[in-house]
Amino acid sequence: MKNNLFIAFEGIDGSGKSTQVNRLKEHLERSGHRVYCTFEPTDAPIGQMIRSIFNHKMEADHRTIAGLFVADRLDHLLNKTNGILQKMEEGYTVITDRYYFSSYAYHGAHMSMEWVIAANAQSAELLRPDLNIYIDVHPEVSMSRLTKSRDAIELYENMENLNAVRKKYFEAFELLKSQENIFITDGNRDAKEVAEDISDAVNQLL
Repeated sequence: MKNNLFIAFEGIDGSGKSTQVNRLKEHLERSGHRVYCTFEPTDAPIGQMIRSIFNHKMEADHRTIAGLFVADRLDHLLNKTNGILQKMEEGYTVITDRYYFSSYAYHGAHMSMEWVIAANAQSAELLRPDLNIYIDVHPEVSMSRLTKSRDAIELYENMENLNAVRKKYFEAFELLKSQENIFITDGNRDAKEVAEDISDAVNQLL
């Protein structure tokens, strides 16, 4: 049993991660955990630059974007004010909406996944999640959700790319299954059913 956990949510855009982060937070708080929720890209300067690229305000090569994520993730971990390691030290259970598997899948769809994994090696050495939760949805479901909830579609949010990213997620899981604790749940179902599955998986760590 661990006093506090580090849990990463993964999935293609429109998979329902934000909803499930909030539901798991409520579940853990009822169990007595102090919970800190965070996300990537962050709101820090590098993360804001990434968001500008996603929103088509800036242009950048895929390799540049991958490098920016590496830097943003390290700051996310090491920031002395609100970094993940700091929050873990303070006794919080930390839930992040995206971590390095997002880079493996999204950037691995455009370049060598081995390169992306190597580029993120420092983050993996600093802190591996106690559980990586992947919410699997069909890209058609994802696009339907995105078009209903967004005023504009971001970079990477198209059917071809979402299919490629979903495939890369499973490639990464297979490649790293001996090193990572991975839980996959069917996100095409009702959000309540998904939340119950996730709570059951997390309860096994408590």
